[in-house]
Amino acid sequence: MEKLLDIMQTLRLECPWDREQTPLSLTRYAIEEAYEVEAAVRSGDLNEIRQELGDLLLQVVFQSQMYKEQGAFDFQDVVATLSEKLIRRHPHVFQAEQFSALDSEQVSELWQQIKQQEKQGKSRSRLDDIKPGPALNQAQHIQKKAAQLGFDFDNLEDAYGKLKEELSEFEAALHKQDVDHIFEEFGDCLFSLVNVGRKLGLSSESALLATIHKFRQRFAYIEKQAQLQHKVLEEMSLQEIDGLWNQAKQHLNNG
Repeated sequence: MEKLLDIMQTLRLECPWDREQTPLSLTRYAIEEAYEVEAAVRSGDLNEIRQELGDLLLQVVFQSQMYKEQGAFDFQDVVATLSEKLIRRHPHVFQAEQFSALDSEQVSELWQQIKQQEKQGKSRSRLDDIKPGPALNQAQHIQKKAAQLGFDFDNLEDAYGKLKEELSEFEAALHKQDVDHIFEEFGDCLFSLVNVGRKLGLSSESALLATIHKFRQRFAYIEKQAQLQHKVLEEMSLQEIDGLWNQAKQHLNNG
């Protein structure tokens, strides 16, 4: 572990890319690595799992090094905080003499009780109960919670009207070529589209994953057909590729 921490410190000093990173710029890599761990575990490939767990650990080490440079905390502080939390949230293990044998459901209830005790005295929003996660899922859960608290459109038509309003604002931002405004309005459009899906009883995450799967299949078909025709995909015209795309739609839909 000390060797790994030393390597990370050296990279921050001597590697141009590593020097440029900030805690915020790295967060997307942590998310990606977590997904890759999940995929590796599903594959059952032990070498892949070991590698992906290392990549995920790198994100913790990298973030810790950057905060160490700010004088905030270091990796050892992260480890100490985690150790204390694990002991605090498992009294049935580390203070077993005070507890009778608990089953997994009772352990889960105890964990939640301790978490609630830790949060006492802190100013909280009721939306804080929504855990971070994939953005589409998080948006949908936040909207559902807000609706339960009375903040919601009365019907689908109003939600769809809001989407059209956000699309108009996005178009206006494009005309102004204001990068920050474009970014903000694009996010508003996505959030509003998720809300329309929620009103329809759709899972935005599932819908997008289905589309991604469909796109992968169709693009693989295009690559295969280009190879059979002895063509290089990068050298084909958009019209040729589009023609293969339409073939893929017909072939895969019939298949």
